[in-house]
Amino acid sequence: MTDPEVANTILTASAERRAERRRFIKLASGGVAVAGGLTLLAACGGGDSNPAPSPTPSPTPTPSASSIAAEVDVLNFALQLEYLEAQFYSYAATGAGLPASLLSGTGTPGGVIGGRRVGFTDPIVAAYAREIAADEVAHVTFLRSILGTSAVAMPAINIDGSASGAFSKAAVAAKLIAAGGSFDPYLNDENFLLGAFLFEDVGVTAYKGASATLIYTAGYQEATAGLLAAEAYHAGLIRTTLYQKGLATPTLRTSADAISDARDTLDGVQSTATPTPTPTPTPTPSGTPTGFPTGVNNRDDDQGISPTTNAAGQLVSNIVPADANGIAFSRTVGQVLNIVFLDNTAVTSGGFFPAGVNGNLKTSAASN
Repeated sequence: MTDPEVANTILTASAERRAERRRFIKLASGGVAVAGGLTLLAACGGGDSNPAPSPTPSPTPTPSASSIAAEVDVLNFALQLEYLEAQFYSYAATGAGLPASLLSGTGTPGGVIGGRRVGFTDPIVAAYAREIAADEVAHVTFLRSILGTSAVAMPAINIDGSASGAFSKAAVAAKLIAAGGSFDPYLNDENFLLGAFLFEDVGVTAYKGASATLIYTAGYQEATAGLLAAEAYHAGLIRTTLYQKGLATPTLRTSADAISDARDTLDGVQSTATPTPTPTPTPTPSGTPTGFPTGVNNRDDDQGISPTTNAAGQLVSNIVPADANGIAFSRTVGQVLNIVFLDNTAVTSGGFFPAGVNGNLKTSAASN
């Protein structure tokens, strides 16, 4: 092809492209005009008598005095769980509890029964204890700053490891010890880890259940999400340490599994799976917490730490107690109180809170 032919071909193609662009612009302009005409017709009542409805956005919840008060109740309930954890970890790590400046507020104030410094032999566990203790004290300080004058006082707390203490009653419920025996979480590293395991997963599920309800006051939901994340780190740390130490001491894993089963039975919600027949209950031994059932637990939302095997026969750890979607479950206020009261009936005191809790959320669920 000669140079003039090449030039002519290029010019022809360019002309065709210009013509195509003009046709497109003309059609597009017409489309805009038609759309504008339809808009005007719609505004004037003409056109299709049944136009497709425009999506209506979900309205933003309008806070009321009662809804805001309910959020304060939830945060005050969380504060009391933090009082419990902070006192336990502070005594275990340092030998001293919370300062008096962090204990005042509305409601009936109480003291701490039990608690002492753990003579840690593993420096790693000791370092973990000090870190978690500092976090829990910070949680108490943070929640009290948010609540201001609405913050409740710390109620009476039992973290004693004697035979009459709450930890021993929990251990009896988990069948770790016989009735009348004692479980002292301050005795050694391993007992401390089991005592911490009793609390940590409860804190995670409590915050997950609470976070969805804090939707009115700006900042509340983000704050509880942050607290949930911190508690999840703590729980994962305790579960991992128990799992690792369980390689040399398998009873640590089976003991953690028993505590998990006890929590699962105390909060009372059964699974949707086919229930296992409940055998005839045996007589309840003296010293077992009131309301603790002797039947078979049919739910396993709250999971222990013993490993399982997958379809390929490979060992799989169970650090995260997640469902089939890899998501942690939630507990209601009533279910959390079932565990800390060590009672699966509707009561207002017991266990780690011998005189009950302050605020408006104070009754455990009827989970028996």
